[in-house]
Amino acid sequence: MSAPPTPPRSPRSARWAFFREWLKSPRRTSSVSPSSPQLARHMIAELPERTRRVIELGGGTGVFTRALLAWGIEPGQLLVVELNTTLAALLERDFPGVEIAQGNAAELEALVASSRFGLDGPADAVFSGLGLLAMSQSVQREILAASFGCLGPEGCFIQFTYGHTNPVSPQVLTELGLHVRRGATTWRNLPPATVFVYTRSRSVHVVPRSMAG
Repeated sequence: MSAPPTPPRSPRSARWAFFREWLKSPRRTSSVSPSSPQLARHMIAELPERTRRVIELGGGTGVFTRALLAWGIEPGQLLVVELNTTLAALLERDFPGVEIAQGNAAELEALVASSRFGLDGPADAVFSGLGLLAMSQSVQREILAASFGCLGPEGCFIQFTYGHTNPVSPQVLTELGLHVRRGATTWRNLPPATVFVYTRSRSVHVVPRSMAG
C-alpha cells in the first residue's frame, strides 16, 4: 500500500515557500501565492465521470495534488509535473506515493513515457496550474498538443487563469481542433481565478462531475 501524504504544511509555510521560488524566478512561477482550496474544488468539479487517471501540470505546493487524492484518485494513478526543482523536491517529500516528474510540460509525452504512470494507458484528465496566458502561441501549442497526446479520446484539459478570458489563443485551439468551455470563477482566490475546460472538438461530449446525476 502506498504511503499516505504527509499532513499539509501550514498555509503560511506554503505561501512562503511559493513566494521564495517566485522571487528566484518570477517568469517560471506564474503567481506570487499558491492556489486556494476553493479553486481546487472548482477544478475538481470539472473532472469527467469515472475519472481514474490524472496528470497535473505545475504542482506547486501541492494544493491540487492533495485535492485530487482526497477526491479519490489513487496515488499510483496520479502524475505531477513540476519544472521548479525546489518545489518538485517538496512534492516528493509530501506525496511519497505519487510520481513526481521534474521537467517541462511541453515535453509531457516523453515524461509520461519514461514514468511508471505511462505503463497503464492514457490519462482521463490533465489539471493545469501553468500560466498559459503569459506564454507564446508556440509554447501553448506545444503544451496542449503534448497533453492531448497523453489523454484518452474523451479526456479533458482543465486550466485555471487569472481573470475571465480564455488564456489560449483561438488560433491554437483551431489548429489543434479543440473546444473550450468556461467554468466557475473563484473570487476568494488571490488573485481571482476562472476555470476553463478544453476538449477535442470531434470527441463525444464529456459530462463533468458537477453536472452528473
